[in-house]
Amino acid sequence: MSTFDVRNLSVEYQTEAGKLRVVEDLSFSLKAGKSMGIVGESGCGKTTAMLAMMRLLPEVGRIVSGEVLLDGIDLMQLSSREMRDYRWCKLSMIFQGAMNALNPTRTVQSQIAEALRIHKFGNKNQINQEVENLLNMVGIGSNRASQFPHQYSGGMRQRAMIAMALACRPEFIIADEPTTALDVMVQAQILDMLKNLQKELRISIILVTHYLAVVAEFCDDALVMYGGWVAEYARSDIVFNKPRHPYTQRLLSAFPDIKNPGAELASIPGYPPPLNDLPPGCRFEPRCHKAIKRCTLEKPSLYEISPGHVVRCLRVQDNEI
Repeated sequence: MSTFDVRNLSVEYQTEAGKLRVVEDLSFSLKAGKSMGIVGESGCGKTTAMLAMMRLLPEVGRIVSGEVLLDGIDLMQLSSREMRDYRWCKLSMIFQGAMNALNPTRTVQSQIAEALRIHKFGNKNQINQEVENLLNMVGIGSNRASQFPHQYSGGMRQRAMIAMALACRPEFIIADEPTTALDVMVQAQILDMLKNLQKELRISIILVTHYLAVVAEFCDDALVMYGGWVAEYARSDIVFNKPRHPYTQRLLSAFPDIKNPGAELASIPGYPPPLNDLPPGCRFEPRCHKAIKRCTLEKPSLYEISPGHVVRCLRVQDNEI
């Protein structure tokens, strides 16, 4: 059974303010046919981590340390040519913002066909037939294949991006905010389609999102990020029913309770820490409702409180909360 293991992945950017550690010691494991949601506020490192796994970081980005193992092969050690053979065939990505990810000067058909042609899927007729099959699979009629991205609605462009990611039948797909800028009904349709395709094709999906409810509905596992590191990681039902990290607790308490519609919603004061001025202790401490003086001084490490459930919190580690 295929596995995708990320171990202690750290990424930094070279900026005018110096080197900024955007992702620090990210670790998780995903088995074939399973799904995992990565959730967190903007700027917490979600997209950067995904681009690092795909070896698609911008020039200012650098992988400092860590392993990304696909069936035991460390993608970080592959040459650029070897990585191209893995990308799209074994591991592919649905990029955030389909309108920006698609080339406006080329037809949708030609863009999907490019991945098939590069990876030697077959001759021109076979590739064109497969593009039509893919478009039908994601709910776009094959008669729309020769159109340009601007002739598609937002939902159709996102479906085209999914078709492109599926083109070479990868085992693992990273979906980076696949419902961004779509209305609620279209979001639900896209997520339902991904869920059905996952079962039909037996693929594994890493879903990056801001929406905890989406993770609860869609994913087997949940990973909560804050300030570039993992705050909490476990099965989705555990994270949502028995959250231990104060940040996760606050995120969940911000949801309306249908059983108590008049209750005041919780909020998290302040903002995430700037990466060039991180707190010396816990990165969530300035906003934490359960912080004590010790939290301002000591950096917490990931602590396993039960099999498969890890939390980065000093007070949880000492069983104080």
